[in-house]
Amino acid sequence: MMLSDSTKARFDCEVAKYPADQKQSAVMACLAIVQQEQGFVSREAEDLIAQYLGMPPIAVYEVTTFYNMYNQQPVGQFKLNVCTNLPCQLRDGEKALKHLCHKLDVEEGGTTADGVFTVQKSECLGACADAPVMLVNDRQMVSFMSPERLDELVAMLKAQAK
Repeated sequence: MMLSDSTKARFDCEVAKYPADQKQSAVMACLAIVQQEQGFVSREAEDLIAQYLGMPPIAVYEVTTFYNMYNQQPVGQFKLNVCTNLPCQLRDGEKALKHLCHKLDVEEGGTTADGVFTVQKSECLGACADAPVMLVNDRQMVSFMSPERLDELVAMLKAQAK
């Protein structure tokens, strides 16, 4: 794997936001760019980002593994992150996760055979009053996810699948 010229140009735009001696501050943006272009961040991509930013590869890996918004392996077209932290847990967060896994016939953390859905646990999403909550493709928060609402969401997303 090599970084394309267009990827490097996008990296340059992010690095330019920081003082020259602090270009490693662009690590999260660079990871997001790679994921946007390739669908996930491979270990090889982490090493290339580290080299580009002049930082140890382990420092990039620490960022990738800390935040669940970075996919370290290919995921489905729709990534469903279900919050299972205590407030959501008290309001059926684990049940919501199990319901999705059962409905989609997938293990937690897995991707459906058709490649449409990946279902994962998530840490706190900051919407405890709306529990149980989940995040779709790291962008769209959905709240009060009863089994009926989960079924509706899955049906709507299936209809949108490519």
